[in-house]
Amino acid sequence: MDLRIFTEPQQGATYDTLLTVAKATEDLGFDAFFRSDHYLRMGSVDGLPGPTDAWITLAGLARETRRIRLGTLMTAGTFRLPGVLAIQVAQVDQMSGGRVELGLGTGWFEEEHKAYGIPFPKEKFARLEEQLAIVTGLWATEPGQTFSYDGAHYQLTDSPALPKPAQPKVPVLIGGHGATRTPRLAGRYADEFNMPFASIEDSERQFGRVRAAAEEAGRKADDLVYSNALVVCVGKDDAEVARRADAIGRQVDELKLNGLAGSPAEVVDKIGRYAEIGARRIYLQVLDLDDLDHLELISSQVQSQLP
Repeated sequence: MDLRIFTEPQQGATYDTLLTVAKATEDLGFDAFFRSDHYLRMGSVDGLPGPTDAWITLAGLARETRRIRLGTLMTAGTFRLPGVLAIQVAQVDQMSGGRVELGLGTGWFEEEHKAYGIPFPKEKFARLEEQLAIVTGLWATEPGQTFSYDGAHYQLTDSPALPKPAQPKVPVLIGGHGATRTPRLAGRYADEFNMPFASIEDSERQFGRVRAAAEEAGRKADDLVYSNALVVCVGKDDAEVARRADAIGRQVDELKLNGLAGSPAEVVDKIGRYAEIGARRIYLQVLDLDDLDHLELISSQVQSQLP
């Protein structure tokens, strides 16, 4: 079971804070550092000092880390044209020596689009499907060949399809709760399917849909990695769990129901139940980025107990 650290910088974080967390992620033996792709805070937090851009952040971290994988859950399809995104991700992959992964979703938070003047199209899912075809098509085009695409939303003519990533294939992540279109897209394009903030039962049901969709697309169901994203709140004792829950504005009982919360033993047990339904990777949503002791506890008392 891989454990990855997943951050939400729009809630308030500087690049230096993210760098500190990423370096701790690497030093403590976690598999990867991922971040969300948002430009506006959510909820009652002030979001100060303001947003950081996901791919600019990852470009910086690519040069300041050595081992960990780097990626997004999820890059918003509304923020970037697919040809530009393919260039950005390929460049950051080169900068990291081949450690980048691309999570790509439709984009959903209308308020941040209004706040920063970003178009928010009504039909986003069809655009996402074209974006996936274009990004993966550009990367797969052999050097010296060109790539063209004539879609309803995007058209590319004789693109040189450069630059290429350092990796032969950048892993593509697709995720979500949708019962039909999401599994179909994942079955066709995804190297990993991520189920965000879902129960074991709902995750098992969605994993089944994605496995069936992969087979319908002519792939083996086990060609995909299946993963979950869950908020994490671990403490050595009840008082520490309660303190950490209070720091992120959540209730312990709710976190235990909907996330990974409690003692290290409780969290190890719950991760094991996700593993039983096929999850091979957990993204730990860390909401208090100043609490590095939390990461150290998870590393020494949770990660060390996992197979």
